[in-house]
Amino acid sequence: MDIILHLGAHRTGAASFHCYLRSVDAELAGLGIGFWGPQRTRQGLFHGLYDAQPNRAPGRVRLAVEASRRRGLSQLLVTDVNMLGTPRACLRARALYPGAGDRLARVALAFPQVTRIVLQIRSPEMWWASLLAYLMPRGLPLPEPALLDEICAHQRSWRQVIPEIAAAWPGADIVVTPFERFTSRPDQLLRVATGLRRAPPLPMGGIWAHRSPDLAALADLLRERGGNPAALPQGEGRFMPFAPHQLAPLRERYADDLFWLHSGAGGLARLTEDPESGTERPRWPPAPTERGQDDDSQTGRLAHSG
Repeated sequence: MDIILHLGAHRTGAASFHCYLRSVDAELAGLGIGFWGPQRTRQGLFHGLYDAQPNRAPGRVRLAVEASRRRGLSQLLVTDVNMLGTPRACLRARALYPGAGDRLARVALAFPQVTRIVLQIRSPEMWWASLLAYLMPRGLPLPEPALLDEICAHQRSWRQVIPEIAAAWPGADIVVTPFERFTSRPDQLLRVATGLRRAPPLPMGGIWAHRSPDLAALADLLRERGGNPAALPQGEGRFMPFAPHQLAPLRERYADDLFWLHSGAGGLARLTEDPESGTERPRWPPAPTERGQDDDSQTGRLAHSG
C-alpha cells in the first residue's frame, strides 16, 4: 500500500481539497484509495505526535495504517496541514513554518515509508495576507506596521521548507504545486497525488471552501470590537496589509523559489504547474457552498475512509 502525504500548506486550498475528497469518498473507496483528513487525524489519532517525546503516538498511527493495509487499500492519502505547523506558530516566529524539520521528523516516526508527498505553495505576500485575515476573527488585532516589517525581513522561504521535508523522508517523491494554478482544481490535485488517470469530477460550480474574510467582513469585525475600520487598507475585495515597498521583496523571494524549483530543486522535489493541459479551467472563485475545515484548530468535520 502506497502512503501519500498532502502537507498543505495552510491557506493554499487545502479545505477545498478536503471538501472535494469528502464528496467523492465512495468513488475513491471503489478505486482502492482511502484518505484520512483532519476529522480522523485530529480526533485522537495524532494526539501527542508533535510532542518532543511522542511516546505511543507513532505506534498508534502505524497500527491504523496496518488496518488500512489489511482492508486491501492500494493507496492511503493522509491530508492534514498541521503536519507542517500551525498559523499561530508562523505568526509568533514571523516566519514560514519554523521548526518544520523537527515536527516532520516526528511525523516520520508514524509514517516511515512514504511514497509521495504533495506540497502546495503560494506567493508569500498573498499567503501572509490570507493568514492574517484568517486569524483576525480568531483574536488577532489588525496587524501593526512593525509586525509586517518583521515578516518581510525574515528570509525563510519554501526553499528552506522543502529540504526539511526531504530530510524527513529521504527518497520520497516530493511534488510541489503552485496555489495559483491548482486552487480551482482539487480534482487535478488528486490526480497529482495519486497518479489517477481520471479523477472524479468536481461538482457544478466548483469548490471554494474556507475563504479568508475580505475587507468588508474585516471592517464589520472591527466595528464589533469597537475598533476603527478606517485603519484597514482602502478599497474593496481582498485584504492586503503590505505596502508597495514591502511587496517587492516578498514577490522576489517567491520568484527565486520558483526558479529554484524549475531548475530541479537540487534533486529534492519536482514542480508540477499545469493542472490539466489543453482544457479550459472552470471559473474561479465559485460561490461558497460549504464551510471548510478550520486549519488552525484541533477539531474537524471531515469525513474519511481508511
